[in-house]
Amino acid sequence: MLLSLSIRNFVIVDSLDLDFAPGFTVLTGETGAGKSILIDALLLALGERGDADVVREGAQRAEITAEFRASEHVQQWLQQNDLAGEDGSLLARRTVDATGRSKSFINGSAVTLAQLRDLGQGLVDVHGQHAHQSLLRPAAQLQLLDEHGGLIADRHSLAEAFGQWKSAQRAREEAETMAASALAEQERLRWMVDELDVLRPQPGEWLEATTEHKRLSHAAGLLEGAQAAIDTLDQADASALTQLGAVHSRLTQLAAFDQRVAPIAELLDTARIQIDEAVAELARYLDRSDLDASRLAEIDARVAALHAAARKFKAAPETLNDVWQSTQDKLRALSAANDLQALRGVEDAACTRYEHAAERLSKKRAKAAQQMSVEVTRAMQDLSMPGGRFAAELDALEPGAAGIDRVEFLVSGHAGVSPKSLAKVASGGELARISLAISVIAASAT
Repeated sequence: MLLSLSIRNFVIVDSLDLDFAPGFTVLTGETGAGKSILIDALLLALGERGDADVVREGAQRAEITAEFRASEHVQQWLQQNDLAGEDGSLLARRTVDATGRSKSFINGSAVTLAQLRDLGQGLVDVHGQHAHQSLLRPAAQLQLLDEHGGLIADRHSLAEAFGQWKSAQRAREEAETMAASALAEQERLRWMVDELDVLRPQPGEWLEATTEHKRLSHAAGLLEGAQAAIDTLDQADASALTQLGAVHSRLTQLAAFDQRVAPIAELLDTARIQIDEAVAELARYLDRSDLDASRLAEIDARVAALHAAARKFKAAPETLNDVWQSTQDKLRALSAANDLQALRGVEDAACTRYEHAAERLSKKRAKAAQQMSVEVTRAMQDLSMPGGRFAAELDALEPGAAGIDRVEFLVSGHAGVSPKSLAKVASGGELARISLAISVIAASAT
């Protein structure tokens, strides 16, 4: 509801403040008195186009402020845009300076002109001869019928159900479109899994296998080296132990003449004992070691298989176990995502929910249309159209977010005349009164 209108420096108006009481307000005056200026000012405050010409001559800027009591629908819009005021109030303000630049404000906050215009469409509807374009649109007529019948909540629920249905439909269609490529990807993943199932790479296997392979491949050299060390230290004619023993005996003899040689002889004796122990350890190493040609061949084949798989799948050999597990996961996920049967089931269930909701809403609309027809007809007759008749006629429509109904407002201005589409009513005066009657009835219902 419009509560007040404040006008400053607009066209020919210097300063004007108007307060509006609840109910019906009439402004009268002779032609040229400025009645239309008030309407233009209100529309400017709600986002209509304005340039420098609207600024009163000699003034720096024009300023229009309109105060409303916001409806529930408008309150929701304000909250969604973080522009809610106190106590359900709404203050729309617009300024236009002498250069044509304008600024828009809602409840004291600067907003874009598009936001102000969007809000204004829900606040004011201007009625004049042949100026009822909003009432001539089928979508607007359906909105009025739903508002009159208190069906907005049902309509929102239906729109949500329609969105879920269409979302499920898109998912199914995308899955069908991608079915060929998805099938190829599934086949590739399945091939990888089959190959790795046979190989069965284990965590840490590559390091263990290559380490053992290196040891076995050098086993002959290790044995030969150990035996050569024993020969050099003990078994050769001039072995290290033989020569060390000879030196030790000679120094022991010399110690009888000079005791300072004795510690040196003891060091050599210690060295001889340690070499004896080294020779014994080498002998034990040779006893425990053997060259297992079959094990070497087995390990050699395993390392070659792991290396070949790594090249085939473009992965590091040590990561083959991770590749195996991740490929299995991808295959399971892709198989689930492309289960067309399941997607069709989801789509069918969503479609059924939508159809049931649409049918329920359609029945309610039929009842609301009958009631609205009676009330608008009565209002038309109160507006000097005693033979006037109004009918809201429903027709089937392709399923959509608003349902399966198309409504058309039919009117006749005189008794005995069949109702025709509101858009085809010839008389401008009749059209104005009919539109006013519809708006009044719709507004009283909300």
